[in-house]
Amino acid sequence: MGSFQLEDFAAGWIGGAASVIVGHPLDTVKTRLQAGINYGNTLNCIRTVYRRESVFGFFKGMSFPLASIAVYNSVVFGVFSNTQRFLSQHHSRESEDSRSCTLSDLLLASMVAGVVSVGLGTPVDLIKIRLQMQTQPFREANLGLKPRAVALGVQPIYQGPVHCITTIVRTEGLAGMYRGVGAMLLRDVPGYCLYFIPYVFLNEWITPEACTGPSPCAVWLAGGMAGAISWGTATPMDVVKSRLQADGVYLNKYRGVLDCISQSYQKEGLKVFFRGITVNTVRGFPMSAAMFLGYELSLKAIRGDHTVPNP
Repeated sequence: MGSFQLEDFAAGWIGGAASVIVGHPLDTVKTRLQAGINYGNTLNCIRTVYRRESVFGFFKGMSFPLASIAVYNSVVFGVFSNTQRFLSQHHSRESEDSRSCTLSDLLLASMVAGVVSVGLGTPVDLIKIRLQMQTQPFREANLGLKPRAVALGVQPIYQGPVHCITTIVRTEGLAGMYRGVGAMLLRDVPGYCLYFIPYVFLNEWITPEACTGPSPCAVWLAGGMAGAISWGTATPMDVVKSRLQADGVYLNKYRGVLDCISQSYQKEGLKVFFRGITVNTVRGFPMSAAMFLGYELSLKAIRGDHTVPNP
């Protein structure tokens, strides 16, 4: 069997679409908590969004992630699976024990997937966050703004994903699409290590030795737990990334990652970096469970296997 397989990309696309549909409402709550104002805690944020924007407010900005994150996850899972497979085959040729470097293979494959994900995911996250944030009450937070900037807060300045992209490119240049790339790199490289590695080992731990592969229930549980671990630990850098990417809708406050960290700490203390950790962790479980289950089951269907394979 060759080391490069396109099935992983196709299965990743299906899993990515499933994760967006399941996780977007809580993702909107997470973004509002981290980069918005006057939302208080998670429950108050949910009530506020529902009262002001109805249930549709939770799905604001979902069309772009649904179209793009499916492709993004397709590439991430395809890169991870093929990199891991290549490394495993390389080690198996050098050593009789093909599992001797399993952890190092997983670590390297996760890091490669993390780096690739940043290149694709930064513009996707930027558009999603800009669309999610443009209806939050900026006027209350920025009383010192010029009258025109205050007036802008009355009506959303983006009419949709395409208009958002063209506006950013026109006003900030192509580099504007990669605002927050440093924070995303610091979030996603360790984040994917704490995503794929726990999933693989939890799957092996849950699955009885007599079974030839993990059951859908095991995949769902291991995927959900891996997502909760990954998103929970990624929260501090996720806060910084969200703030950097939301910055620029009405004004620019931050000069970069370190400036964002410094200003956030000075104004709100250490606790600000853990804002949204509850919703991040809770949201991480169903999103990742749907992602891995969609990936594994579709991969099984594509290959015609009788067991659910590991990525």
